[in-house]
This record gives sequence, structure tokens and C-alpha cells, in this order.
Amino acid sequence: MTIITLARDEDVGELTLFASTSFTHTFGHIYHPDDLASFLAGWNPPERLRAQIADPAWAIALAHDDAGAITGFIKMGPIDFVLPEGQPADDATELHQLYVGEAAKGTGVAAALTDWGIAWARERASILYLSVFTENPRAQAFYRRYGFVDVGRNAFRVGNHIDEDRIFRLDL
Repeated sequence: MTIITLARDEDVGELTLFASTSFTHTFGHIYHPDDLASFLAGWNPPERLRAQIADPAWAIALAHDDAGAITGFIKMGPIDFVLPEGQPADDATELHQLYVGEAAKGTGVAAALTDWGIAWARERASILYLSVFTENPRAQAFYRRYGFVDVGRNAFRVGNHIDEDRIFRLDL
């Protein structure tokens, strides 16, 4: 059973560890160790997570297993990448991060978090954007099932390494 709660200050330590572990497990093999370490140091620092938790423009939802351990999370908030020309930024929000632990993949945790994130976005905006790595076809297929469409390119920096991400859009 998946239990979804909003992140609180007391979750920051476990969330920071979970986020770094999930990113490293999924993408760590791509990057030079120095690039990965540099990225992780600035990606989800505790002080930023605390500020986002306190800011009503942001929401971080956690999925927990029956024992209370985090099995996934979704982070929603203001757009922080440059949209392709012609893509409206007014009345739009972003799905910044969606990560699910390895043991929870395929169990419905990602779908539960995504459903929660889309509902959160619908209360605030008419467009939802996200950025997804070009070399992550599983994630791209997942988002397409929700009706997201590819609208352009985004450069995603990990240390000195720059990946190409695709920007996806969902009209709410």
C-alpha cells in the first residue's frame, strides 16, 4: 500500500538521502564521479528543501511503504528552465522531480505520485511542464501515457557534463 504525504521539515534528511541515492542509481553510471558529486551537492540541499517545503508555490509529496520508509517523491513548483519559443509560461507550473526507489518500481508508486502532482497542478495552472532525459525512454513513455507531448529541448547540467533533456507539456 502506498501512503502519500506532504514533506515536512523532519523529512528533509531522509528525503535528501533518498533523492541522491535514486539519482545516482538511475544515472550515476553516465557521469564522471567529480561531475556527479558536484551536481548532488547542489541539487537538493537541505536548506533548499526546507525553503521549498515552507513556500506555498512549491509542493513535495512523499510516497511511503507500510513501514513508513520513503519509496518515492514528486516535487512540483514554478518553472525554472527556459521554455522553447512559443511555449507559454503564464499559468504554467513544473513537475521538477519524480523519483521512485528501485524496490518500488512497477508497483504503482510513480502513478500515484504523478496523479497527485497533476491534481496539485490543476489547482494552480492550466499547463504542466517537465524535463526528461533523452536517454530515459521508460520515463518518456510513462509521461506520454498521461498525455504529455514533447515540445522542445532543454540542456541539463550535471557538473561539467551537459545532457539533452526533452521538455514535455500537458494541458490541464
